[in-house]
Amino acid sequence: MDFPGRDWTDAERDDFYSNPEAMLRALGAGVPGGLPMPEFTTAKEVRQIARPRSAKVIANHELLGAILDRHEATIQKRWTKKTKGQRLKILLSAWPDMSISHRPGFAAMQREHNAQRLGSQHRDAFLFPYINQEDLSKTKTLPLFLHARGRHQPCEFSMSDFEAIHLGITSKAIVPVFLNEYVMMFTGRDTTDKYGELLSWDDHPDAFDWMHQRIGTLPGEGLLVLEIQDRILQFLIKCCQEILHDLGPQQLASEEYPIQPDFQPPSENDSAGFSSLTVMAMEAPYRAPAALDWPRVGSLLAAKKAAAEDHVWYLREDPSYFADCVLEYKEHRQELVKDTHGQAHPVFKYRQDDVFWGRVVGNVVTNAYLSLEVWSELHSQATKLQDLELDHRNDIKQGEALPEQYLEAILKFQHYLKQAAKGPLGLLKHSVVGSPAFRSMFVRIPPENITTPNIQVKQKSGLRLDKEVTHLMLLLRTLWEDDEGLFLMGMTNVVDELQRLLQSEPKANEMISSFLAEVIGDLSISCECLRQLETYQPWAATFENALVNREDGIKRQFAEVTAPWGAMMAALKSVEGISHHGNPEDGKFRYPIEKRKTKENVEQLRSAEQSLDRFWENVDRITSRARGFQDLATGTLLAQERVLRRTPEWTQPGKKDGSTAEVQVEELYKPLSELYFELERRTGHKTERFEVPKQKKKEKTKGTSSAATASGPDGTAQDTTDAQPTFAVDNRALKVFRTLFYTPSLTATPGEVSWTDFLHALTSTGFAAEKLYGSVWQFSPQSLDVERSIQFHEPHPSGKLAYRVARRLGRRLSRAYGWDGKMFVLAEKKSQDSA
Repeated sequence: MDFPGRDWTDAERDDFYSNPEAMLRALGAGVPGGLPMPEFTTAKEVRQIARPRSAKVIANHELLGAILDRHEATIQKRWTKKTKGQRLKILLSAWPDMSISHRPGFAAMQREHNAQRLGSQHRDAFLFPYINQEDLSKTKTLPLFLHARGRHQPCEFSMSDFEAIHLGITSKAIVPVFLNEYVMMFTGRDTTDKYGELLSWDDHPDAFDWMHQRIGTLPGEGLLVLEIQDRILQFLIKCCQEILHDLGPQQLASEEYPIQPDFQPPSENDSAGFSSLTVMAMEAPYRAPAALDWPRVGSLLAAKKAAAEDHVWYLREDPSYFADCVLEYKEHRQELVKDTHGQAHPVFKYRQDDVFWGRVVGNVVTNAYLSLEVWSELHSQATKLQDLELDHRNDIKQGEALPEQYLEAILKFQHYLKQAAKGPLGLLKHSVVGSPAFRSMFVRIPPENITTPNIQVKQKSGLRLDKEVTHLMLLLRTLWEDDEGLFLMGMTNVVDELQRLLQSEPKANEMISSFLAEVIGDLSISCECLRQLETYQPWAATFENALVNREDGIKRQFAEVTAPWGAMMAALKSVEGISHHGNPEDGKFRYPIEKRKTKENVEQLRSAEQSLDRFWENVDRITSRARGFQDLATGTLLAQERVLRRTPEWTQPGKKDGSTAEVQVEELYKPLSELYFELERRTGHKTERFEVPKQKKKEKTKGTSSAATASGPDGTAQDTTDAQPTFAVDNRALKVFRTLFYTPSLTATPGEVSWTDFLHALTSTGFAAEKLYGSVWQFSPQSLDVERSIQFHEPHPSGKLAYRVARRLGRRLSRAYGWDGKMFVLAEKKSQDSA
């Protein structure tokens, strides 16, 4: 029972001292629909249980450590060589009746909705969620589990072990016993007499504050922690005995076997050798609790911010990209769902196409701009938090509260992350129902007022769905509309389970369009950052209580920061009035960039670019009237000296020896937004519409740095801008880069690029690739002299990059790192001759 987060008055505290049962009833315990009334216990009874358990935990931890000191490498080698069936036999010998599936509590709740039966029949599924056959039978998991529990003190896991049973507590399947006026202590304690020590509020001056601030636990919670750790350590020792079956139990830790050098556990890579967020999430319970990794959080958010900037950029630069985005949004609108009478939505029935396209185009622009604001703000906060952690590093100590400035910044960041998640959650709610694969499963309720933009849908009755699709729908519904389910399971856990389902069940994955995969990817970034905060133990356990007196202030500050966002969104409602400029159905954005260059194709390219420029000129006039827009991240981006590439007029190629000469088509340039570019430069400087910008210094990717200018022999300034490196790559990678940085010509046309080849190409230059959730991949520099990471979306479901998509990726690499096609050459093959 977790009540420390309540803001106690002196009167309530006195009542709690004198009559805890009455206070619990006042808090809703023991009443229909409320929390169950816990079993009351005494300090003597708690100590009678806690002391022997604590002694067993410490003793078994020492024994497991001694076994690993001598045999860890042998254990991992033997385990890796065993078949899955052999591994399961060992697991079930050490833990009979082990749960079968990953997150067994989720599966139990789907089968059983009675809390009393959940607790009596499925208690282990909730108390030991990571003791299951599906996860532990994998090659790496048990060695990781052994290494973590044997090489780290039990106190390091006390808070995370209790957090792991969140679903059991919130579902009422597990009800801790209740003892008033005591706290149990774990953090920083590693001896039998101190680990799990029960302290009275009266006997120790800090005991109540430790309980209230969650530095310690309620006694009932502490008993659960000891029970969990006791059984886990016994299980791991039995696994070692089974694997080292040729040694007797007394030999496992015998000094006759020398202590071996330090042994490192397996890395967090998937079967293809790439880092995977799915694998990391699955393995997290089997590793030691990690420190809060601010560089990783900052890298994720910086890459996401850059991707949001590039999205705005491409919506303005590439007519085909803009048209694809608009059509994707259109294909996920709920207006496309037939009503209960099989009729089309009124916007189609009464030929209100402008209304429909206004909603679609307006959403494209609004979501692009708002996304940039959100990720920019989150990245800014993460950067400040990283600096704060460095400033307070000497003040952050186990068993003590976090420094106030650092704590408040974390709580603020957590609030903004939860608010940021509402964007993709809302988009999922409105887009899944209207998406092609799900549309036929729903019907729309006819509106009373045909002009209302509000739409109500419901799932068709009597549908017979595959179990994978049923599970998928349950997870999606939990995310967007089931507040109780989301509280029970936790948003990060639901997103983990969703990604696991999509990766393991092809039928479920086929239901997810590329658009929905991108939305899930956006949600996963917020969830990964939230997970970092949730695992920041033991302090994460104190956040809920620490928020009580700070929440109102954080909410007020959030409202102030986001007020200009609201003004921007209000102004963008007017975009619906210019929808005819953004409607792609008439073909005005047809952009045959993949075709060979002819006069007709060049004229079509220019026409599409002019149509796109016309649309954005109208949008810019709308947003220029929004108060404070120029100070926002979007306004700042539009005012930068960035350029859009544009196609020049057709020039007839020259003739040579009666054949058509190869023509390299030079591109022209214009400001990202002429309006905002000029608003920032009212001092007299003016950029012509197609003025080609001067070559900028490219971000250094390899080699040593040099000054931008230096004095030559005659004393004049000379440009010594860093020369770009040359990457020697194999044929497979070179083919990819030649497509990414393809130069249009009269005679050649580019081909497709497979996603696996794209991964190979980028990793061959020094990037480390990590699969996030949805369709998002993050590429972080590993042996490159650059700081920023970059994110790309894997094509779904084809796994192929069409040329027009590959071209966009190449331009993003060019803008981020200054790369071009001339930098990639074929590596010389090593001589096969032996000396």
